Amino acid sequence: MFDLVSLGEILIDFTPSGTTKQGIPLFAQNPGGAPANVLAMNSKLGGSSAFLGKVGPDHFGAYLEHTLKCHGIDTSGLAVDEEIPTTLAFVHLDETGDRSFTFYRKPGADLQLTWTEVKKDLIDACKIFHFGSVSLTDDPCRTAALEAASYAKSHGKIVSFDPNYRPVLWKDPHSAHQWIAKGISLADILKVSEEEMLLMTNQSDPALGSQILLEQGPKAVFVTLGEHGSYYRSQSCHGLCPAARVNTIDTTGAGDAFMGAVLWQMRDLTLEEIAAMDLREIVSFANAAGTLTTTRSGAIPALPSLEEIQHFKNNQEMPL
Repeated sequence: MFDLVSLGEILIDFTPSGTTKQGIPLFAQNPGGAPANVLAMNSKLGGSSAFLGKVGPDHFGAYLEHTLKCHGIDTSGLAVDEEIPTTLAFVHLDETGDRSFTFYRKPGADLQLTWTEVKKDLIDACKIFHFGSVSLTDDPCRTAALEAASYAKSHGKIVSFDPNYRPVLWKDPHSAHQWIAKGISLADILKVSEEEMLLMTNQSDPALGSQILLEQGPKAVFVTLGEHGSYYRSQSCHGLCPAARVNTIDTTGAGDAFMGAVLWQMRDLTLEEIAAMDLREIVSFANAAGTLTTTRSGAIPALPSLEEIQHFKNNQEMPL
């Protein structure tokens, strides 16, 4: 039995890594892709996990498979496209560490995953199934992701969804809204950023936006607010859990660390228990995971350990 199975993109994040003597920017090859990042956080905390996705027949694909295995993630559901290269993303950071992306994905191997290639036995063996909207931008992966989420839900699995909205990957916001809404309709656990909440609810207030999202079906909604922490809502509780002050270097993967930490804590819970419990302690732990991730470069390489998160929570939290 796997605590968590995730479907979606796995790719190379080329992240800023200084400059040459001539001042030419350098980029470091980092493993990335939100669903893979979430699994890596879950695994680093001690959870069992498996990945469903697709890479190309190249060095990058082999490197990503090796990375998953090194983190104890089952790769039996990782397919290889014999023609399309592994997807690449270049990360650009501003002076505060916030990032933007340039994708090399037209075509990219992650988009080529088909429903027939999805190993349903991995979904059968999981407690929680997780996916995101980057897989919903184009077919055949769009159909594979939605069919897999529907299959998981119909087989009694908890379904988790993170829109992980990247405007550059969508034809327009209307198309993104249409397909993200389908993802939300399947979700039991939902995480959104401020930007994603605004896109889906036309609300910038997390108290109002989270209520609208909860009414669309999820049992628990989390709104990540960057340096201000996270807002959480279920039928039984809601509130803001503040973040801590740190020296932010790179925000890549912070939301995925948050989500991985949330799902790890919920791995043995039922939907009824999730809906009825006080979520604040779960969010406090997840905030610490996400915050610590911003103090290092990259996504998977920056993920903190359980001991680091606990130490940070106990000794270094200073609410904004």
